[in-house]
Amino acid sequence: MARKRLIIEMGMGVDQHGQEPTVAAARAVRNAIAHNALPGVWEVAGLNHPNKMIVEVQVGVPYPDQVRQEEVLAVLPFGRKSLSVEQGGMVVQGRAIAELEDKNDEMLIAVASVTVWVDI
Repeated sequence: MARKRLIIEMGMGVDQHGQEPTVAAARAVRNAIAHNALPGVWEVAGLNHPNKMIVEVQVGVPYPDQVRQEEVLAVLPFGRKSLSVEQGGMVVQGRAIAELEDKNDEMLIAVASVTVWVDI
């Protein structure tokens, strides 16, 4: 079956304290989908349930090997989901605060692209 892209959304996420690339990646995905409504899924593509969407996520984040992929995909409420994590984003020097259990002074910034496909 052939597929067509319905929408592509981009987002950014930051973990200022904790140095968790998973947190930054999940926030980037959440930011990408935060202000979307997808009536085209029903009105144009003719799907009868949002789980029939194909949702492909690509994230660029520091320390990609540390990302817990299932936690990032859990941000998405619907769809047949997949995730590609790659080296990217930024590491910015912040301020380590002991009470926040910082490991160091790094702030991790992730970027995400979320693409919704439909089968035609």
